[in-house]
Amino acid sequence: FQEISRHVRELLGIEEPLFTRSIALPYRDNRGLFLERKAPSGNKADALTFSQFIQEAGLEPYATVPPKQ
Repeated sequence: FQEISRHVRELLGIEEPLFTRSIALPYRDNRGLFLERKAPSGNKADALTFSQFIQEAGLEPYATVPPKQ
């Protein structure tokens, strides 16, 4: 599972969610935050759209961290 998750993160260009992440680091990108919110299963998570997530979270509609090259 870890290997698959790592490859999916590489394909999507998102960083690994670290629970020991320093608050001094820049904000995480919107796509990664959205996917973490969609991770649990259920009707509520399935119905959530990216634009709805951005609006509810009060985020800017663009990524705050440039994608990895």
